[in-house]
Amino acid sequence: MRFAISIPQDLPDGEFDPAAFRAFLRRAEALGFDGAWTQEQVLGSAARSSPLETMTYAAACTERIRLGCAVFVSTLHNPLHLAKSLSTLDQLSRGRVDVGVGVGNAGPALAAFAVDPDSRVARFTEGVELMKACWTRPSITFDGRFWRLDGAAMEPKPFQKPHPPLWFGARHPNALRRAVRHGDGFFGAGSATTAQFADQVRTVREALAEQGRDAAGFQIAKRIYIGVDDDTARARERTAATLRRFYARDDLLSVAVFGSADECVRGVREVMDAGAEMVLFTPLFDDAEQMERLAAEVMPRLL
Repeated sequence: MRFAISIPQDLPDGEFDPAAFRAFLRRAEALGFDGAWTQEQVLGSAARSSPLETMTYAAACTERIRLGCAVFVSTLHNPLHLAKSLSTLDQLSRGRVDVGVGVGNAGPALAAFAVDPDSRVARFTEGVELMKACWTRPSITFDGRFWRLDGAAMEPKPFQKPHPPLWFGARHPNALRRAVRHGDGFFGAGSATTAQFADQVRTVREALAEQGRDAAGFQIAKRIYIGVDDDTARARERTAATLRRFYARDDLLSVAVFGSADECVRGVREVMDAGAEMVLFTPLFDDAEQMERLAAEVMPRLL
């Protein structure tokens, strides 16, 4: 079982605090977290830093901990630029990068990036295949619907061979099966309940069997929104307020784990029993304090 922590990306008052950021990452590494992960939000009112640059800064602050994004909405990226940036980061970090990708929602953002909603899944899948080609082939000839290359090259290749692990964010059964066809792992969303995640894991395992893939070589993880607080009522209030700010909805409290350490252990254990092999803790308040409590009061009781 592995545990990861979300990297704080929200910038209060729009100002980055380098000292606090470095201290958080170094402490996460010292506490034994396996990974530190970012999220992507290009458009939106939240003052949230970009994942790629945040991961790059984090790589310079640490030596061991793995660094990931769950997920890049890769449909909105040029796969050549994204492949080049991630390959470079994998070299700079000496092979510590995990890459999460997802199709994203069919919302207004697609128009801002000139993406046709009707072709977004095809664009996503082709983009993933092109990134793999850039990472693994010395000469890239690619005849796709959206991108074409003839004898091109991209160097340097990633430090990890054949390439950094590719995690797919997915919900729909078709997307889960696509994850098994093209990815190295499935990453359950924080906004999914434990019951929904359990159903998704069953679909993934069925797809692994159908496609003849070794389940041991395909990773399963879930983001857990969490808040450890001895006062359960206060934890509920603070959790609800943060989720409301994230999603502009009032019906997502059931996706979070909150309350005393005992309550949080039970909630996380349920996610593990549903199939999570890695848990990404995403504190909903007091990031540094929550990380300490998770490491001291929750994680030791789950191993």
